[in-house]
Amino acid sequence: MAKVRILPERVANQIAAGEVIERPAAVVKELVENALDAGATRVVVEFAHAGKSLIRVDDNGHGMSAEDARMALERHATSKIADSTDLERLATFGFRGEALPSIASVSRFTLQTREAGSDSGTEIVVNAGRVVHQRECGRPVGTRIDVERLFEPVPARRKFLKSDRTEAGHIVGCVRLYALACPAASFALYEDGREVFRSPECTSLADRVSEIFGRQVAEGLLPMDYSEPGMRLTGLVGRPGAGCATRHDMVAFVNSRPVDSRTVNGGLMEAYRESIPQGRFPAAFVFLECGPSEVDVNVHPAKREVRFRSEAAVRGFIIRAVLSRLWEWSERSAPSAQTVQLPAPVGLPAALPSPFGGWVGEPSQPVSPPPRQAAPTGERREASPQWRYVGTAHASYALFETPHGLVLLDRRAAHERVWYERLKAQFRAAGVPVQRLLLPISMELNPVASAVLTDHLEFIRVHGLEVHEFGRNFFRVEALPAWMEPGDAEAFIRDLVGALREGLMPASNIDLARDELARLAAAKAVRLPATSGEAETTALLRELFATTSPVSSPAGRPTYVELNHGELARRFQK
Repeated sequence: MAKVRILPERVANQIAAGEVIERPAAVVKELVENALDAGATRVVVEFAHAGKSLIRVDDNGHGMSAEDARMALERHATSKIADSTDLERLATFGFRGEALPSIASVSRFTLQTREAGSDSGTEIVVNAGRVVHQRECGRPVGTRIDVERLFEPVPARRKFLKSDRTEAGHIVGCVRLYALACPAASFALYEDGREVFRSPECTSLADRVSEIFGRQVAEGLLPMDYSEPGMRLTGLVGRPGAGCATRHDMVAFVNSRPVDSRTVNGGLMEAYRESIPQGRFPAAFVFLECGPSEVDVNVHPAKREVRFRSEAAVRGFIIRAVLSRLWEWSERSAPSAQTVQLPAPVGLPAALPSPFGGWVGEPSQPVSPPPRQAAPTGERREASPQWRYVGTAHASYALFETPHGLVLLDRRAAHERVWYERLKAQFRAAGVPVQRLLLPISMELNPVASAVLTDHLEFIRVHGLEVHEFGRNFFRVEALPAWMEPGDAEAFIRDLVGALREGLMPASNIDLARDELARLAAAKAVRLPATSGEAETTALLRELFATTSPVSSPAGRPTYVELNHGELARRFQK
């Protein structure tokens, strides 16, 4: 008996669906793309039970004839390309002809469509890949697709879905993405019968961002339009100095297609390298236009990854475009401002004496914490005369004279290390001092971030933050840890949600989660006074050298560096 056999078409379609339809949001993505490719200027999306019970996409595009509607349910049936050369000049979102048969194979699928000039429309119902019926129906010009009981024919797939709130958040995020890609089309989104958002046709991207993400977000962005032969970059980019905790606010489109591109994201990050703090990410909604033959969208079944013919040229163009806009804005904002660039910090020698005894290693590179040492006990020790306090420079650095040369202490990095270990101890002991707010702080998050925060409200409560839901995607902060200023609360919570979305605080490892939370909190807990005298600096130094790793901040930055005699002599050409 032959061991090799051809799979039934229905099984083959269900297997193929695993590449294209990974979650309910992927169904929405494919159907919205089809609507936009059909020339729709109105797209209405409805879903229920996080998309598992119902997903409906209704559009006013050009619709299909009865013959085309039936053909669209066949694998690799498409009206968008005819041969392989067409892949080099794609001007549509879809092109493979896999989405509809894949969706229909893992759901109960109903298609209603009517093209202009037809007296009636066509309805086709498919259940788990089997056609139930095809008949005439009445409807306006356009197409409506209902996807019900998603993944019911493949129950194993449902086990890998996240919570309903998270899956619903991904659907909302997907629709918002395409609403940004096509501001000339109106979008409406409903969840379980409730309107999530409605955005009419907009004349500009700024209007669409304001409609969907809020006026406050839109007002913090700079419009840009930069061109070079063969390429153009338009959109909105964040102002210098402001950054986000994660990459989620870096949204890129290539020829109007939403994409995940390391090349584009890398260019954006490089352009902001000197404009935002290390470890932060810029906010950006950018549209890259280039020749279709210069970009390959046929890289991944989901079509979110793209490959450029010349990655280096695109990356360089992105950097030049964004830097040009940032420089222009900076010159207009502070035309007379002048800054002095200081030389990069110099690393310490292989070993350096601690002012409180013992030795510490080279901190110019991120280091792993050494084994924990007990803090000094017994009689209080005075600072060693090996480090003589000289003064404070630029309100950020404390200067010491040592037998080996000069030491520069980064006051912020040192404070962050001290606070990091103090907070970790509080978290372990469940002893976080809390301050209740007389006036609660209200904040709004996007749907995905809202779902993440809601799933972790208990975790953050036991660590000093009391946050309650206050309407859809709205929250009210009613209590804060004692170390946090109320004005820092919203920014901290957004950074915290970003870390949760990145999986940096896994529920399965509470120690790792607390460690990351302490790292985030330490940066907010530090409030440096404008000036600091010898007594305050010596006290900080004593606390720093009582920690497990005094040579580096929680982020891995050195807390101090030394310019030894040899380095000083070299600088002065002695």
